[in-house]
Amino acid sequence: MGRVTSLIALAMLALASPCAAQTRPVPAPAVNQLDLNTASHDDLMTLDGIGEVRADAIIRARPFRAKTELVERRLIPEALYDKISDKVIARPPATPPPGRPPTPTPPKRS
Repeated sequence: MGRVTSLIALAMLALASPCAAQTRPVPAPAVNQLDLNTASHDDLMTLDGIGEVRADAIIRARPFRAKTELVERRLIPEALYDKISDKVIARPPATPPPGRPPTPTPPKRS
């Protein structure tokens, strides 16, 4: 009987392993990354190569959809982006930026 129980246990493990292999680990939350859309002037200046002028430019250029926009919009050179890209993120803003009117909804017909 012990042998049958062992075989059943092995069969159950063999069936369970494909399920375990299919599960993907949840990525760890970003630690100590600055959000380009919400970071303060002083926080931005803690990044290597970002001084007052570049911090001001980043704040004026908000919102960012992706951190790569720093280079695309020519706010910083690509070499500097390579140094700081792992230290920044660009979360989409929770509300639409000021100055953009909300999309009107069409009136309902009765």
